[in-house]
Amino acid sequence: MKKTLLIIACGMSFLSGFSQELPKWASKARKAVFSVITYNKDNQILNTGNGFYIDEEGTAVSDYTLFKGADHAVIVTADGKELPVEYIMGANDMYDVVKFKTEFDKKAAALQPASQTAKTGETVYLLPYSTQKSAEGQNGTIARIDTIANNSFYYTLNMQTTDKIVSCPVMNANGEVLGLIQKNADPESKESYAIGVTYASSLSISPLSVNDLTLKSIGIKKGLPEDESQALVYLYMAASTLDRDSYLNLLNDFIAKYPENQEGYLRRATCYMNFGDDTHNALATEDMNKMLDLSKQKDDAHYNIAKLIYSYQLNKGDKPTYADWTFDRALNEINEAIQIAQQPIYYQVQGDIYFAMQKYAEAFTAYDKVNKSPLASAATFYSSAKAKELMEGVDKKEVVALMDSAVARFNKPYGEDAAPYLYERAGAKIAVEDFRGAVSDYNDFYDAMLGQVSAEFYLTRMQAEMQCRMYQQAIDDINKAVELDPNNVNYWVEKGGACLRVNQVTEAVQALEKAISIDPQNAPAYRMLGYIQVQQKQMDKGIANLQKASDLGDEVAIGLLEKYKK
Repeated sequence: MKKTLLIIACGMSFLSGFSQELPKWASKARKAVFSVITYNKDNQILNTGNGFYIDEEGTAVSDYTLFKGADHAVIVTADGKELPVEYIMGANDMYDVVKFKTEFDKKAAALQPASQTAKTGETVYLLPYSTQKSAEGQNGTIARIDTIANNSFYYTLNMQTTDKIVSCPVMNANGEVLGLIQKNADPESKESYAIGVTYASSLSISPLSVNDLTLKSIGIKKGLPEDESQALVYLYMAASTLDRDSYLNLLNDFIAKYPENQEGYLRRATCYMNFGDDTHNALATEDMNKMLDLSKQKDDAHYNIAKLIYSYQLNKGDKPTYADWTFDRALNEINEAIQIAQQPIYYQVQGDIYFAMQKYAEAFTAYDKVNKSPLASAATFYSSAKAKELMEGVDKKEVVALMDSAVARFNKPYGEDAAPYLYERAGAKIAVEDFRGAVSDYNDFYDAMLGQVSAEFYLTRMQAEMQCRMYQQAIDDINKAVELDPNNVNYWVEKGGACLRVNQVTEAVQALEKAISIDPQNAPAYRMLGYIQVQQKQMDKGIANLQKASDLGDEVAIGLLEKYKK
């Protein structure tokens, strides 16, 4: 009985063991523990809590809950110094832990992780945040150790704790840190829990962290991955998710961390150019020059500069050209690249620049080099076809041949990726009056799109079908067009013309009257309706409608009036 009472008494001692004297190492270790204050966007205090340094360069850990929803945060050290939290280095909401970087003076006081694995029953010490030199805290024992992710541990402790000491460090007898105290769901519980410090320190930013909801819930800037190649991938991922200013800040961080990586300057130059003003264009110029200076492959740098200036010219609109950012400058840059290395991709850009300058013969020559290289694709043959199409004195059958090469890059049954090329080849075939070939391509396009096509497609295919006397298919297509877009007056006029062509006079009149009801100023509708009425000996109505078309400027109607008024 006495033994039982003694055990209970000892248990009460450490379970309620607040303000107990800690080992000698605690007076030094306490300097690594700090208070955390998080704020919202209105600079109002959001939460307060604890954390501690895990290295001498300002890396620290705390609980994620403290930072959730925070716009910015500061720490207050044991010496009473307030320092800002610079960026988040990782977070996990399930284990309620966050890793971050703070500003620090010289070397930050840091706790060393335990060198040996802890054991059940081992005495541990809770080191609270304190601005006092005396090292007081509480102690207990390890009740259970569970292995979790990243070869880390989760501790159940024989120690009663309060919310005030959440994220304070749990230490072993040697003054080494084992973990962080976590919030207890039951404040009356005689047990508490700690997440292993090795798990907290293993938290990191990866390329996929851009879309991490836990990290997104923290408004404080996020750090970059520690690996340079991973940091570069992170930049790629972030480009489509961050707003312009946030992305620019990220680029600045990347360049500060990896000042010899030319990709950072290229991407920042691109970002600067998106501002669209001379001040940022000047900064973009500096970054392009820096990229060229750093580049070990000068051809690649000239190629990237050419692309930037080419893109600028395409998108600047009516704004005056900045400095020498012209198509000529872009062409000079890509020619510099080609002089160093005759890469197919360089010829592709050269062709694009020539095309934009409306130098179609030169563009075709450049594209042709690409088509004779391993880079040849449906897209490159299409580029050649468009350049050839716009050249003077060219046999349009050559355009069809190039589009044949583009389509040949795909296998039947065609998928959606082949659809644009089928559609373009159909147009090229119409130009050489191969209407049945065009209809065949339109049919393949329809199948490739799984029938998900627009009213405009049905009109286009109908016009080709009419040219090769596929009348029933043409009527079916124009009916489908007006069904999909019943308020489009042009479709009703086209239906009227198609029905008239196949002598479906009643349907033609109904279609043209519908067109006039939609647009009372549609001259072709009045002209065709007037023509039909004249043919049906309804001279007064017919002449009146032809006159209306003539008044609206229809020149064909003027000729018909001269003929039928006699």
